[in-house]
Amino acid sequence: MPSDSGSSTQAISNILAAYFAILGIIFLIAIIFSLVVYWRIFSKAGFNGAMSLLALVPGVGSLIVLCILAFGEWPALRELEMLRNQVRGQQGQQFPPFNQQGGPQMPSNPNYQPDGPQYPRY
Repeated sequence: MPSDSGSSTQAISNILAAYFAILGIIFLIAIIFSLVVYWRIFSKAGFNGAMSLLALVPGVGSLIVLCILAFGEWPALRELEMLRNQVRGQQGQQFPPFNQQGGPQMPSNPNYQPDGPQYPRY
């Protein structure tokens, strides 16, 4: 009889070991996926992608990353604004042109119908 309880505890410990191994693999995949996503977001924002490694800081890492992305000045937007200012200087007008109501000025297109789709047809 003692051999039966020993084999059942051995089976339970094997099941628990497999369960925790699978959980560990899933956890590792989730961490790697989130790092890749943060890396892509930082790269598209104009930051160094390695800043995504800040998410690995225990406890507050993801909060730090989100604060940088939400409240920081993105280099890509800074570059876009610089390019828009250059275009404004060359054209001598506001870019993009706005009408009196503050909305974008629609191109003069005889096929444009206000009742239809709200984009010009070419």
